[in-house]
Amino acid sequence: MRRISSDRDIDDALDALVAADRRLAAVRAAAGEVPLRLSSPGFSSLVSIVVSQQVSRTSADAILGRLVSLVEPLTPGAVLAADPHLFRQAGLSRPKQATMLALSRAVSDGLDLDGLCDRDAEAAITELTVVPGIGRWTAEVYLLACAGHPDVFPARDVALQSAVGAALCIDPRPGEKALISIAESWAPWRAVAARLFWAYYRHLKGREAAPASQSPLNLEKN
Repeated sequence: MRRISSDRDIDDALDALVAADRRLAAVRAAAGEVPLRLSSPGFSSLVSIVVSQQVSRTSADAILGRLVSLVEPLTPGAVLAADPHLFRQAGLSRPKQATMLALSRAVSDGLDLDGLCDRDAEAAITELTVVPGIGRWTAEVYLLACAGHPDVFPARDVALQSAVGAALCIDPRPGEKALISIAESWAPWRAVAARLFWAYYRHLKGREAAPASQSPLNLEKN
């Protein structure tokens, strides 16, 4: 399985997608740059994805920035030892606080987030979603953005549903099940198709909707 780890990989996969589905040629032309969106695997990167759940990219980046400054270093041990007030101060909702604590306990108990990146996608998703608060969307985005997995498509993502609906003239926009079916024709490059439609959404709406694709540790430095 070829991992998506470079801009060349993105270009090659886009060429393959357009060859397989000519409708994507216009989407690619309109979308402009299709970013790699690759982060180092591990705890802090998965935390950034958890924070991105159901909030705008702008809000997620702001929360991540505050979290990094309040809980340092951002490790499972530091999260478990932190005063709960710090999470509220960062802007984390109670469900996300609970997810971060559950994830911290799971990693402390042996969950290998780096090792998951070498697993089959469905096996990795199954193991991740055992953690309370980690759903399929979070697991798929982790594999896409941190493992460079080529063939996952987070169909629950509202921005992807909106972008695919607009691009393919589907009204109302496709829901999760419909989008899963549509995306089947983009295998084995569905992760790059997701990147393409996030870029297309940016073209349509003028704002970024892709989940945070960098570790909050890197965010602090930028």
